[in-house]
Amino acid sequence: MDVNKTKLMFRFFAVLFIQLVLVLSSCAQKPEKKINGVSFVASRDEAAKEHVDAVASIHANYAAVMPFGFMRNPKTATIIHNTDRQWFGETEAGIIQYAEMLKQQNIAIMVKPQIWISHGEFTGHLKMETEEEWKTFENSYSSFILTYAKAAQALNAEIFCIGTELEQFVINRPEYWLQLISEIKKIYTGKLTYAANWDEYKSVSFWKELDYIGVDAYFPVSEVKTPTIEQAKEGLQKWKAEMKQVSETNNTPILFTEYGYRSVDFAGKEPWVSSREMTSVNLEAQTNLTKALIEEMYVEPWFKGGFIWKWFIKHDEVGGVQNSQFTPQNKPVEAELKKYFDLYSN
Repeated sequence: MDVNKTKLMFRFFAVLFIQLVLVLSSCAQKPEKKINGVSFVASRDEAAKEHVDAVASIHANYAAVMPFGFMRNPKTATIIHNTDRQWFGETEAGIIQYAEMLKQQNIAIMVKPQIWISHGEFTGHLKMETEEEWKTFENSYSSFILTYAKAAQALNAEIFCIGTELEQFVINRPEYWLQLISEIKKIYTGKLTYAANWDEYKSVSFWKELDYIGVDAYFPVSEVKTPTIEQAKEGLQKWKAEMKQVSETNNTPILFTEYGYRSVDFAGKEPWVSSREMTSVNLEAQTNLTKALIEEMYVEPWFKGGFIWKWFIKHDEVGGVQNSQFTPQNKPVEAELKKYFDLYSN
């Protein structure tokens, strides 16, 4: 072989080696794909193409559809659900229509049934007084949940959430929950989670039976009016360490079944508060807190992603810079979510 041919071959393999190194380096730098979800709020109306286009436009790859059951008061042992008197999006037909529209945009689905008690009383306090009341309530809850487990299976939904913020029910009736999970698994073959409140998830006894430890992540992280990103990250550290420990103990990853902050002063102090008396708009606080949470959590291998609270279907008519509620829509934080969702969609 002459010298020129040797040089050409050397150059060829050198270039090939460099290209291979660059490709491998690029692959190594790509972050792990996460669940970049929105909580798709039930409406009176059907979802149209423009409604799901708005979800796709921020690179969301998941949406939670949320059917509702209603209780007249905390002592009522019966859940009313899937009736003509409910809003369309709260019913079985509604979540099916929403999910079918979202799937047309390649957006995966979590079906997340929730209970609403009259006057907005907290579902975590639901606790029956007698064994008879518990049995009645459990039968009613099973009817509610299994209705939507069947719907989730028919939809081929990727995740089914077996309950939302039911602390006293979960603590007081562990055998019922194991039985319910067994019944759900006979119907539904996708991934399972339960949406525990931020101060509840450590006490849930059945995480090993599920695929994700669901957390509604309203952790208090700052008492500052407008926390910086660094201050918010610092406030997350103890909660992050706690979540990692629970994840490792149960050998099950964490999923934020809800997360988000209101665009108000002191939004990181008690993030679960939804009082409409809080009207002091603070877009910077919402943005900084959200960025801090995503930057801290999304890099962790034991964290699967989450669902921002909350996303209304008529995007052009909601949110905005004068809005003090949770929605990120038409606020600066929406653009930040779009960047992160794009980054973690590989």
